[in-house]
Amino acid sequence: MQYLDRVYTSQDWITLLLLCCIVITTIVKIAYPLRFQEFLKLPLSNKYFFVFGKNDAIYHLFNVLLFIPQAICVSLLLYKVIAWQNPTMLLETSFLFIKILGGFTGFVLAKIILEKTIGIIFNIENIIHQYVYQKLSYRNLMSILFIIMLFVVAYIAPINKAILLTFCLITVVINAIALFYSYKTNGKLIIANFFYFILYLCALEISPYIILYKVFM
Repeated sequence: MQYLDRVYTSQDWITLLLLCCIVITTIVKIAYPLRFQEFLKLPLSNKYFFVFGKNDAIYHLFNVLLFIPQAICVSLLLYKVIAWQNPTMLLETSFLFIKILGGFTGFVLAKIILEKTIGIIFNIENIIHQYVYQKLSYRNLMSILFIIMLFVVAYIAPINKAILLTFCLITVVINAIALFYSYKTNGKLIIANFFYFILYLCALEISPYIILYKVFM
């Protein structure tokens, strides 16, 4: 009879992280009630950007606080996927979640800095600001849905293909809505500079994720 090692990971730290996400989201809701209310309506209307997104900086406290649950939730999802697909990696790699969290946060911040730099170089800073602000807002909203789903994955149903597909579907839908509103707002400018728009998509929206896929897969 052949014995196999069983990889067991304590859920306590995952619970604390998810509770931390809930606490931060609650604090944001209490501190910015009207803003948070409009924020939740983003899938139905882009009024939020006309009221709050025109003059606010990307690093507004509202965005910074909500980015924390985003980073935690995405990193937890990646951690759960790795634990499902390659459980021995949890034993072979120390502080795997922290490494994923640091990598994701660094990736997002580096991408924002690069996009803002391009905006300054080509004198389209306002347009890039709106685009980055919208993407960040929609992804912060997505993290609120992920908190609920991660509780399910952690304590009710282990991650599987159906659950992973649901995560991917939510991500695709919310990103599609974000892109639709953004491109609708800047439609004339995109058509007038279609070549540069395609170049931007390939260089900053597609290739970074292809590189990450090649690195980790």
